[in-house]
Amino acid sequence: MEGFKSSSIYQVYPKSFYDSNGDGIGDIKGITEKLDYIKSLGVDYIWSTPFFVSPMNDNGYDVEDYRNINPVFGTMEDVEELISEAGKRGMGIMLDMVFNHTSTRHEWFRKALSGDKEYMDYYIFREGKPDAPPTNWQSKFGGSAWEYVPSLKKWYLHLFDASQADLNWENPKVREELKEIIRFWKKKGVKGFRFDVVNLISKPEILENDWEGDGRRFYSDGPHVHEFLKELVADTGIHDMVTVGEMSSTSLEHCIRYSNPDEKELSMCFNFHHLKVDYKDGDKWELEKADLRKLKELFETWQTGMEKHNGWNAVFWCNHDQPRIVSRMGDEKKYWKESAKMLAACIHFLRGTPYIFQGEELGMTNPGYQGIGQYRDVESINYYHILLQEGKSQEEALEILGQRSRDNSRSPMQWNDGKYGGFSEQEPWIGLPENYKYINVAAEEQEPDSVLNYYRKLIRLRKEYPVIWDGRIEFPYGEQPEIFAYRRLLGNQELIVLNNMTDKDVDLEEPVSCGGFRLLAGNYPWENKADKVETLRPYESVALFRE
Repeated sequence: MEGFKSSSIYQVYPKSFYDSNGDGIGDIKGITEKLDYIKSLGVDYIWSTPFFVSPMNDNGYDVEDYRNINPVFGTMEDVEELISEAGKRGMGIMLDMVFNHTSTRHEWFRKALSGDKEYMDYYIFREGKPDAPPTNWQSKFGGSAWEYVPSLKKWYLHLFDASQADLNWENPKVREELKEIIRFWKKKGVKGFRFDVVNLISKPEILENDWEGDGRRFYSDGPHVHEFLKELVADTGIHDMVTVGEMSSTSLEHCIRYSNPDEKELSMCFNFHHLKVDYKDGDKWELEKADLRKLKELFETWQTGMEKHNGWNAVFWCNHDQPRIVSRMGDEKKYWKESAKMLAACIHFLRGTPYIFQGEELGMTNPGYQGIGQYRDVESINYYHILLQEGKSQEEALEILGQRSRDNSRSPMQWNDGKYGGFSEQEPWIGLPENYKYINVAAEEQEPDSVLNYYRKLIRLRKEYPVIWDGRIEFPYGEQPEIFAYRRLLGNQELIVLNNMTDKDVDLEEPVSCGGFRLLAGNYPWENKADKVETLRPYESVALFRE
């Protein structure tokens, strides 16, 4: 079970990874065809976002059938082949389980809509008049979190899109149905599970208006969430598998409980606090420069807190919902390579299991879409119109989407400099940035000093040096927001990691003596550093080791 601590995990978004059949959409066979590439990175697990039957209103996170495959992506035979072929290469497949809600096209919800009382209790329905939702809670995609069904004279809860109805986990039958789905995929040879927004599954008994926020304080880390997770894990026998929970607006205290092995819940947690440091007043759709001091404080709080209480973090910058980190906190132009490598080092030497989102290992950037017609994401299109209603100009709204949209991560994987970046022979379902001509797998394979080869090195070092995955962690340079630095300690092993988060030279308040240390990883030529490190160049990263 502890093996996941020295592992790295690669996330695939199938729709944008590789198109094997020339329809412009990535597919499961496309992942299988690229397994040797993924293996070459050194990762142990591949987490795939959902490829189940779905109307795709939220790109597969609106599941219509958990046991069958969306024909757009392939067949069950394709999935079985993927699991088998990954296993032959020593990698496990992790599937994404969306258990907070189903698609409104799911058989259960259709039965509920027909008035079947048994299935109405699978969801959260409330009485109400057509013009008065049960509460003032807001959907995370904008608008009310309630949808009225005239034929039933009731409202149903949807914390996300109206086509994603929240399940009623208080109903034991619902919990049994979901356990059966886990057992089904476990038998297929899946080696791990990622649970989507799993800390939202337990709603309070009495639903009340939120006059302070959008309702999340009532249902995030809800009243029975820990007992529900313990039951799910115990009854499906997945405690010894790799499991990760996506935790929305969570707390350190809860994540310790979710991930401490004694609790027998999950292996690790994703939290997103560090990815909100550029939200103005906490609002995703208001831009501001990243608060580097706050970023450091959050990493320190979560790293030291989880260590102290034996919790475990999933550490990451990127996923299918987040903009590309090199565009967000690095430099797309002059210091593109340096900043991409520095940001990688920030994460990969931390205490926790690193996740790499497809293309991150290449230093892929936001695509820079120029018009709303280039966007595909339901959240982005909704918020574009909300921003216009709030008085923003089209240019302002597009600038915000250009930095915040989930589609920033969903542009096709850049395999080579050929047409469509080697992703497909047809026009892809979503556009590529122009820089695929030089940011691509084929080009970076040929360059020893590439971002790709730097990621390979970081993944390898984690396996070779126990101090990286098992060491204690300390955070010096607390008063220098531009410097993200930490020290890892294990027995007589010591690792010092120094990162300049800016495009300027930065003098260290206290120079680091290099006595007895050797350079483990760095993104600049290592010159004149025989005795001490006094200054870090723009986006410079240095990892020094001694034992």
